[in-house]
Amino acid sequence: MKYFQCGRYRFPLSGAQSRTLVMGVLNITPDSFSDGGKYLHLESAIARAEQMIEDGVDIIDIGGESSRPGSAPLSLDEELGRVMPVIYALRDCGIPLSIDTYKPQVMREALLAGVDMINDIQGFRSPEAVAAVQNSDAALCAMHMQNTPVDMQVSPEYADVNQEVTAFLRERLAAFAQAGIEAERICLDPGFGFGKTQAHNIAMFRHLPELQQELGLPVLVGVSRKSMIGAITGKAAPQRMAGSIAAALLAKQMGANIIRVHDVAETVDAYKVWDTLSR
Repeated sequence: MKYFQCGRYRFPLSGAQSRTLVMGVLNITPDSFSDGGKYLHLESAIARAEQMIEDGVDIIDIGGESSRPGSAPLSLDEELGRVMPVIYALRDCGIPLSIDTYKPQVMREALLAGVDMINDIQGFRSPEAVAAVQNSDAALCAMHMQNTPVDMQVSPEYADVNQEVTAFLRERLAAFAQAGIEAERICLDPGFGFGKTQAHNIAMFRHLPELQQELGLPVLVGVSRKSMIGAITGKAAPQRMAGSIAAALLAKQMGANIIRVHDVAETVDAYKVWDTLSR
């Protein structure tokens, strides 16, 4: 049986027990595009995590630096100051914890504190990032991003977005293999909205079945409340829940293994209905 090893936790990828995992977003930031400032203080972050656990979340993804288009980098000390107290408070909550960071030092500190997954928007492109996770047992999510959050949406261009994203992810898999990192620990994210136009996002979404087939590893999809949904619905970020759930259901149908969302309870309920009625 194939499985996804997420630190202390193992999720089946085949058989009757397999399902699409719901990753809940926990942004410890003042400026994230949808929920900036809501969970900046430790008490509110813990309360939000507890609510997500009650709602049925599978993985909690903790982030201390906004990666919205145009956002500036955060200093190492500021990021550590935001995320480490939350990690220490939640590390025994019974749910895998993921840290959303591209900084090797944050990765190391988070691993020492007991996180189960490292989610890197830069796809572990730096040798230091690979070295930071190489000897751990944490899961890794490698994402594709063109340029950086500061300028990624200025004028993204591709000859063929699906070919280029797949080639990048395949190259990252080769780097992981060279470092001796087990395939069971790896999932891949094509990076919706990270250096892509709306046309690129749509093309990538329609290509999800082929992406998973070509790479043979779990695929994570993160489109919750993004401008991709807003462009289709005409709604501002706080009003994009219905569109996000529709995308989550379609991503599930197209083979996504993990869906990263803001609206945990609603997505979990939608998946319960889908799984019951479709079987």
